[in-house]
Amino acid sequence: MLETIWFVLWGVLWAVYFMLDGFDFGVGTLMPFLAKDENERRVLYNAQGPFWDGNEVWLITAGGVTFAAFPTTYAVMFSSLYSALMLILFALILRGVTFEFRGKAEGTAWRGLWDACHFIGSAAPALLFGVAFANIFAGIPIDADGVYQGTLLTLLNPYGLLGGAFFLVMFMYHGALWLTVKTSGDLERRARTAASGLWVALLLLAVAFLVYTWFATNLYANYLAHPLLWLIPALAVAGLVLSRLSIGSPWKAWGLSCLTVVACTLFGVAGLFPNLLPSSIDPAASLTAFNSSSSPLTLKIMLGVALVMVPVVIVYQAWVYKHFSHKITDDQHLAY
Repeated sequence: MLETIWFVLWGVLWAVYFMLDGFDFGVGTLMPFLAKDENERRVLYNAQGPFWDGNEVWLITAGGVTFAAFPTTYAVMFSSLYSALMLILFALILRGVTFEFRGKAEGTAWRGLWDACHFIGSAAPALLFGVAFANIFAGIPIDADGVYQGTLLTLLNPYGLLGGAFFLVMFMYHGALWLTVKTSGDLERRARTAASGLWVALLLLAVAFLVYTWFATNLYANYLAHPLLWLIPALAVAGLVLSRLSIGSPWKAWGLSCLTVVACTLFGVAGLFPNLLPSSIDPAASLTAFNSSSSPLTLKIMLGVALVMVPVVIVYQAWVYKHFSHKITDDQHLAY
């Protein structure tokens, strides 16, 4: 029972992380295409500034839960996906540095350098997270000893790349809707236009990914065995359709996009159960919530800590989002 609870919490933490940091990735990726001048670039930085570091707390929490609740899975995952995860880590570091370094000196070349770093540090994690999770859905070539039988190029298979493209466009759409919340005037109109175009691309990629998933993975087995699970992809579809219909109401559209991101993530997690890291070589070598978990005592202690600390984090972040919920105008002081 404890293993199942922690599997669900593991999936929820990843879903919350993608929901929150996803719009940061989207805004950073869209910056070269939406911001026409220095002031608009600063507006886009400030649309992320008060939130991005708090959003990444959920990444640390998801990684920490993997380490503490499922240590064997953590060990095999971080050795098997070492190259991809290190690239993600370096990109996240690069993105964080841009917020601090960009304004430390004047000059077009200096700021252009950090703007390019910000774009790379936003687009690369979005793409690589999609590649990583798509490969997990399909199965990783690990043997009975937990040794990865492949290379970085093994992960760059057609299904993995489709997952990467799907995540990237989903986050760009999510980020464009966030900009309709935080910006005004011509920039807001451009963000809304971008969101409308990205919605079409996201819809096509979602359909392609769902169809390919039927052939490339075993995710649908749980859905066929437990029809109630179909509610999860139904929520994803509803969120995607309703967010487009509500695009003139920024907060509503962004909230529905949040639902889409969470439901899309949980679609894969629910299909995986009880697997955490399925093996594409030998199903018996797969790591599950039951054969890779910590001791029952550890899981009980962690559950108690989580029940106390997670609500604290939620309350704090809710306050931050409420406090900085106003639109960013051209004439106000910009921190970045």
